[in-house]
Amino acid sequence: MTELIIGVSGINAIDNPGPGVGVARAIKEDKALNAKVVGLAYDAMEPGIYMEWLIDKTYVLPYPSTNKEAFIGRLAYIKESYGLDCIIPNLDAELPIYTKYQAEIEAMGIKLFVPTQEQFQLRGKDKLPEVAKRIEVAIPETRVISSYKELTEAIGELGLPIMVKGSLYKAHKAQSMPQAMGYFNKIAAEWGYPIIVQQVVSGEEMNVVGVGDGEGGMIGQVGIKKMTTTHLGKIWTGVTIKNQKMLDATEAFVREYNWKGPFELECMVDGDTVYLIEINPRFPAWCYFSAGVGINLPANTVRKLFDMPLNVAPDYDAGKLYVRYTYETVTDINTFQNIIIQGEN
Repeated sequence: MTELIIGVSGINAIDNPGPGVGVARAIKEDKALNAKVVGLAYDAMEPGIYMEWLIDKTYVLPYPSTNKEAFIGRLAYIKESYGLDCIIPNLDAELPIYTKYQAEIEAMGIKLFVPTQEQFQLRGKDKLPEVAKRIEVAIPETRVISSYKELTEAIGELGLPIMVKGSLYKAHKAQSMPQAMGYFNKIAAEWGYPIIVQQVVSGEEMNVVGVGDGEGGMIGQVGIKKMTTTHLGKIWTGVTIKNQKMLDATEAFVREYNWKGPFELECMVDGDTVYLIEINPRFPAWCYFSAGVGINLPANTVRKLFDMPLNVAPDYDAGKLYVRYTYETVTDINTFQNIIIQGEN
């Protein structure tokens, strides 16, 4: 089979890891793809750059928010100099440029499997009530605010503790009014308005990773329950579960919105009640778990892009354990110097 060259971003495998290393690992394990992985980095210290057993070649990209022409021009350079058949973007900050300019990027011969601009907007926390209603799950009581007065009123109605969130990024649990005001100021300064104030609900943290085919169907999904997390709330250990109501809601999400591409639904489950907490429009950092239980979603995303037969087990087993671990690698300083000086290695 012809060799495929696949670009993967989000290779920052740090204490707040990106999904890219897991995506690369899952792709490499599908030997029939005959794939080389190109790491698309934004910083010379992203650990994935130095994982030569997973990443065959690395290029540094300009930040997508700086200049659209420079960003797309860099992709064109990679395509011409090394080859680039498709890209799996794994960072929220870069997805807008891939969704908005998908036709332009694909005209260069670089395939994408990403949500539409309209689908991408669903990740906004102010959109969650509408989504939850359509897929028939609950949502914590939520207020969309933009002033101290509205914050005070919301806390009076919802009580403390309370979650204070940006509409797209950041979430903090406030135990007091002064703390809530501090988080309000911090999020507003960094991300602007509106601010989301949300009731704290109890239950177990359960997440689903899936890939929609863009036509209302699903390439696959895997549900997990978080067992332990880092101080940043990132999963450290987890176990596969089959909460049927959550899995049914995931299928409804894909069907109702014709979702195209990878996604994660973050939920809290309290008995028979499933609360939708967040929608992430890309693979989560724990996405390798899907490959480990026979539902290799990153590899099958590539297969879908190139009209290859999907290689998906009919189902996964509940009770499979996921354990994240740290790892050290020693390499030559030349790799770092090449990235700094030449922007590639």
